[in-house]
Amino acid sequence: MSFIAHPQFMQFDQPLPLKSGCRLDSYALAYETYGQLNARRSNAVLVCHALNASHHVAGMYEGQPKSTGWWDNMIGPGKPLDTNRFFVIGINNLGSCFGSTGPMHENPATGRAWGADFPVVTVEDWVAAQARLLDALGIEQLAAVMGGSLGGMQALSWTLQYPERMRHAVVIASAPNLTAENIAFNEVARRAIVTDPDFHGGHFYDHGVIPRRGLRIARMIGHITYLSDDVMNQKFGRQLREGLDLRYSTQDIEFQIESYLRHQADKFSEYFDANTYLLITRALDYFDPAREHGGSLSQALAGVLAKFLIISFTTDWRFSPARSREIVQALLDNRRDVSYAKINAPHGHDAFLLDDPRYHHLVAAYFNRIAQEVQA
Repeated sequence: MSFIAHPQFMQFDQPLPLKSGCRLDSYALAYETYGQLNARRSNAVLVCHALNASHHVAGMYEGQPKSTGWWDNMIGPGKPLDTNRFFVIGINNLGSCFGSTGPMHENPATGRAWGADFPVVTVEDWVAAQARLLDALGIEQLAAVMGGSLGGMQALSWTLQYPERMRHAVVIASAPNLTAENIAFNEVARRAIVTDPDFHGGHFYDHGVIPRRGLRIARMIGHITYLSDDVMNQKFGRQLREGLDLRYSTQDIEFQIESYLRHQADKFSEYFDANTYLLITRALDYFDPAREHGGSLSQALAGVLAKFLIISFTTDWRFSPARSREIVQALLDNRRDVSYAKINAPHGHDAFLLDDPRYHHLVAAYFNRIAQEVQA
């Protein structure tokens, strides 16, 4: 049974300079913590979230049985990241729609919602904001930073921006940058949103509408890329919806996979913000630590001090094992301590969120090693 989680908020009034050259004069971050910080403050683990997740990493909210955290199968008492041994922190990224300052909040300069005027944020900006929150919590060094997908990019960025503030990086189903194909998927999703008549240039809040059609299409595009072909065929194949015969229609929902995608899209459009989707996919596109080193990832990682656990999944074609091996090779080029595992799993990119005994045992063993270090 999951434990009760308690969301918290922290206000910052010191300006945060952004990589774009803009700055946020003030902002708030939503976060949650699980477990207890030890006397030496050496057992803290930061968990970074991916595109449509949040600071609500584990547990559930009191009186809300369907509010389980997005990585609850990984984090909690007795789980691979054991909150009986570690103090786990989840922070909602700037620009999100789950509590931290973002496009839905008021722009102090105008008194209206930021909307499209919210500044572009990058992975590096998120890490800088996270570091400030850890400062406020009195945590000088993290036992580990952990994340999957976009969260893994943040963990990698932590090793570059604050190499002395962390001992381990756990990078799961991630990559050192996006391929052209991935950028293309993101661009198609963004076009679906910005061409929705209800988008109003990003200021749809003022009109009392939501660009649901664009959000639905964006979600369907994204969801297809998170699943493997094997899983889609196994779950849906070419099955028609129950009780239906072929209608030979270009507009009816006839196949099970169509019904599933529409259902996921409808849910997503009810809780996610369109401007946040644009911001986060752009942050994904921009992340490329090798760019400032002539395209050499080995040179980019030359200054890292952390030890690494890197995990990929065989059927993840959006963040393929080959991309994880690029990180591994760059670390080996610099004689860094790195462990790598490729898990044979049929679930595609979503595998990092699912129950897999081999995957979870591997993570548990690695954190057991970290626990022994922080207790030594």
